[in-house]
Amino acid sequence: MSSSDTPIRVMLVADPGVAARRIKKIQEAFTAEAREVLADEVTVEIETRSVRIGPDGNLDIKAMGELDADHLDADAVLMLTEVPRHDEGRSVVAEIFAQSRTAIVSYPTLGVRSTKRRIREIFMDCLLQLLPDSHGPLQQQYSQRWNHWRPNGTGDGHRLFARSGTGDLRTILGMTVANAPFRTAPKLSGALAGASAVGAFGIFYYSIWQMADALSTARLLSIGVAAVLSMVIWLILTNRLWDRPTDHDLARVVWLYNGSTVLTLLIAVSVLYAALVVTILIGALIVIDPDFLADLIGTEISFINYLDIAWLSAAMGVVAGAVGSTFDSSMDIRRITHGQRESQRWYSEDELE
Repeated sequence: MSSSDTPIRVMLVADPGVAARRIKKIQEAFTAEAREVLADEVTVEIETRSVRIGPDGNLDIKAMGELDADHLDADAVLMLTEVPRHDEGRSVVAEIFAQSRTAIVSYPTLGVRSTKRRIREIFMDCLLQLLPDSHGPLQQQYSQRWNHWRPNGTGDGHRLFARSGTGDLRTILGMTVANAPFRTAPKLSGALAGASAVGAFGIFYYSIWQMADALSTARLLSIGVAAVLSMVIWLILTNRLWDRPTDHDLARVVWLYNGSTVLTLLIAVSVLYAALVVTILIGALIVIDPDFLADLIGTEISFINYLDIAWLSAAMGVVAGAVGSTFDSSMDIRRITHGQRESQRWYSEDELE
């Protein structure tokens, strides 16, 4: 039974993209859990919006007041943002602003384990701190075992820091997940087409069959790695995805952006390379007669011989196709990495005057 006539109203605000998708997936479960824990009627609403980034590379906290102003009738505003937050040399997982009844949770700092359950737990932890003291004892069951809340220095709330030592790595991995590298690979379809055209020559050229047979497994693997790296470097350079810090204070933020960009592209290009290997392998199994191949290389044929040919041909195709590779549209470039997406939020101090 409801403990009050007025239901508790909670606003879930999320950045467009992966954060918004995560919020929508947890809305129903979070609402049910909040009602059960608080023994009260709770309504949960969702809004998608971006919050600006200030000159220091962090979220503009002043803009958080806009959230409060837009939702004066809400008891709590919980925001899930893509922006990696940090302070005192450590990653900030969440921050409470008591006066504005607002909490910010940084999706990247949750790391790879940013599961729906993990997001719900942190949201519930924040919600219980924002509600009246009568709900305080309930907070114990949602306390983060390996993280601790600390005063934020303004007297307005608290911050939840990630563990020192692994915070940056978790943040980069979390940013990479937010970049959705597996969604990025299809956006390189133009590059895949070019690489496939070049790699297909490996099915018809005897010299490539003989070379694939002569090369050791270690050398073939190193050739594949070199091919993937060459395309990653080319994509970064031609699309200007490598960010440079404008001042020393932004160096750490840019390091996080660049690290997630490289890891995102490594995964995306590796997926593309694997798809190319499979495609060429199927073609080789259809086109190349086993007896003819055995006569040519002078050894007994097995599936590994075909895999070696496909692997080397794919590497050749990727290296040749990298020169002309790019994303299918400028919109894909802006969406692929944090650095490109967050550049749309930046504004200078002069714009505030």
